[in-house]
Amino acid sequence: MIAGFSITSLLLILLAGIGAGFVGYAVGASSLVSYPALLAFGIPPVLANASNTVGVVGTGIGGVMGARKELKGQAVRSITYVVIGAFGGVAGAFLLLKLDPSVFEFAAPVLILLSSLIIAINPRGRMQAKQAAADATAQLKHIEATEATEATEAAKRATTPTAPHRPPEQLVQPMSQDSWWVWLGVAAVAIYSGYFGAGAGTLALAVLDAAKIGPFHKINALKTLIGTGANISASVVFIIQGAVDWPAAIMLCIGCFIGGYIAPPITRKIPANIMRAAAVIAGIILTIDLGLKTY
Repeated sequence: MIAGFSITSLLLILLAGIGAGFVGYAVGASSLVSYPALLAFGIPPVLANASNTVGVVGTGIGGVMGARKELKGQAVRSITYVVIGAFGGVAGAFLLLKLDPSVFEFAAPVLILLSSLIIAINPRGRMQAKQAAADATAQLKHIEATEATEATEAAKRATTPTAPHRPPEQLVQPMSQDSWWVWLGVAAVAIYSGYFGAGAGTLALAVLDAAKIGPFHKINALKTLIGTGANISASVVFIIQGAVDWPAAIMLCIGCFIGGYIAPPITRKIPANIMRAAAVIAGIILTIDLGLKTY
């Protein structure tokens, strides 16, 4: 036994972490796997949620490191989002710890159902499709413009080698052009991340896309900053308050890293709709189960 856990239990938590990391990469809902797994081992809801936040924090750090190319040239916005995420995470963490535990127990089924519905609506997939269409249109216009100038530049090209033309990179709009409600939306997502977090990344994507801040791959990197800032600051609060079950959190963190690492080559072979449907069904089943136990 290690801090009340058998070796078998710790290995099962590790496996749950691998599943959470995989699902987090595939559909952005790692907590739909990791949180109920911790509940299954008898960890109280608030303690399970706090330990889950600590366990999945490595996923966000890895995502930010992998998105350095997308975040290039966005230093001010990136720092701003991390700061908002950090303050929101602290607020969400204190809400979790200071409110009566029954408040979270009653809210958890609703929050899980909300995250399941977000996955079903699939704003991420819609944004990817919209971005692909925009890229194709830009490429077509670039080709047409190139063909239109070929006749007049034929002589010059014949004597002087030129680099191939590339369509201009789509940029993120200046922060001064952001609508006022964007900041409220980002702050709300950060607080939600610190309080519970399932589906927070997809919510952040929806807010940034609705504000037309930039192309998908750039706002996808930006939403990771919000969640990472929130999870780190919330984790600090949970650790200081002694609200972390360390054996479970450590095994979960290791599992999340492994799951996120092995997910890309596997998910390429599985239709996205199948993975999304499985996550939605699992979320609904979990909602019903927790709802029957709570209400």
